[in-house]
Amino acid sequence: MRFQRKLLLGFSLMVVPVLLISVQAIWNNREERDALRALGESMARTRKYADLETALFRQSRQVLGFLAGMDPEAQAEFFRLETEIDERLRRWKLTLASDEADLAKDVEQLHVEMFDIGKRVIFLYQTGQRNAALTLAKTELKGRLLPALSAKNKEVYGAARAHSLQRAYARLEAILQTEQRLLSLVILLSLGLGVAASVLISRGLARPIHQLKAAMEVVGAGHLDHEVAAVRSQDEIGELARAFAGMTENLKRSHESMARLNHHLEAQIKKLEEAQAQLIQSEKLASIGEMSAAVAHGLRNPLASLRAAAQVTLHYVGNAPVAQEHLRMVIAEVDRLDRRITHLLSFSRPGPLRPLLEQLPRLVDGLLPTFAGPLRDRGIRLEIDLSNDLPDVYIDPIQVEQALGEILSNALDAMPDGGSVTIRGYCRPANGKAGSVILEIVDTGDGITAQLLPSVCDPFFTTKAEGTGLGLAIAKRYIAQNGGRLDIASRPGIGTTVSITLPVSSSDQDRTA
Repeated sequence: MRFQRKLLLGFSLMVVPVLLISVQAIWNNREERDALRALGESMARTRKYADLETALFRQSRQVLGFLAGMDPEAQAEFFRLETEIDERLRRWKLTLASDEADLAKDVEQLHVEMFDIGKRVIFLYQTGQRNAALTLAKTELKGRLLPALSAKNKEVYGAARAHSLQRAYARLEAILQTEQRLLSLVILLSLGLGVAASVLISRGLARPIHQLKAAMEVVGAGHLDHEVAAVRSQDEIGELARAFAGMTENLKRSHESMARLNHHLEAQIKKLEEAQAQLIQSEKLASIGEMSAAVAHGLRNPLASLRAAAQVTLHYVGNAPVAQEHLRMVIAEVDRLDRRITHLLSFSRPGPLRPLLEQLPRLVDGLLPTFAGPLRDRGIRLEIDLSNDLPDVYIDPIQVEQALGEILSNALDAMPDGGSVTIRGYCRPANGKAGSVILEIVDTGDGITAQLLPSVCDPFFTTKAEGTGLGLAIAKRYIAQNGGRLDIASRPGIGTTVSITLPVSSSDQDRTA
């Protein structure tokens, strides 16, 4: 079945409950109109009695007005209202139900008595018996008949309200019951049709669309070999799935072609980068080597002679404090120049790699006495967090120790006013084996800005006035020669963390596995 026919059938099933509800709404509207019409008729009957009541009270007021002498037309109006009252009474009686006939008789009886009393009062008054007329009007008309009429009015209105409300409530109750039955039937029918439409749409529309969507998500994630299940459908969704499958196949071929091309380009770029880096490094090292040899030849021997002479002279000026201070300054400056020369020679002509099985805690313990004095002089607190069960590493201990010394020297230089240095180590497993050992040196110095951080390991890069810019470069080279990696993370104002990752020896990996 085509997609259009499935939609048409599904929507047709959904429209049936709407039509049923519309029919029910029209029927409810008609019934409610009938109920309102009946209520309107009841209210019209009440209005007719209200007109009758008004006429009765007007007739009694004409008698009182006649006695007071204030209305010369009162007598004529009294007899004229009798005809009007008879007509209104007749109309009201026509609207009454059979069970309300007693009310009509009572009202009619009160009217007859009031008319008789009125005529007698007028007669007595006209014959000169004014006191008797006033007494009769006061006792019979005002004292007995008018209160009786008021009470009867309340009874008539109460019966009218009760009758109209009872009929209205009964009619509404019937409408509501019928409406409830019809709604229940419509709900059941709607549920049945809804289930049928849902099954139809689910099997014919939602399921293929869901399968196609799932296939698109899988293909979008990069799995171009995934089969599009909805391609077996014979409707528009099937056509869309087949078009998507064709597009996926084209993308797969393009992806494979691009992957081969990218792999080839990456290999060529990597070779070019390596060749360029080697060329640049070779040029730098060649320049440094020539300069270092010249410096070592031209400066080191004179500096050694100068230092020896200063030491001998220092021995013979024991009674001259000023001379001693100057000679010690000369020796210190000679040592500083010698260290710079050593840095240059170490970077330009590194020694051969002699790896051994080494324990990092022991290596760190052997290095710390060298920095005990600077730590104490600068008020820097040292914390060591190295477990004794760290796996052994296969490294050149001399090179790694020198790298650690360069890193600690930089950490101390970053905290001239004191702080703390933490050295901690832990093991990072990989594939169920020991993997590698991480050694972190954390200081609380000023930190390094994000702009300078990528360049701190470049040769000759320094931010210190007395620095050579080779300390971290030497440390990074030695760590790399030992198969490790040096990473630096820093936050200005908080401190710097230098992480050294060294591979675990193969024997420790076998024991861990």
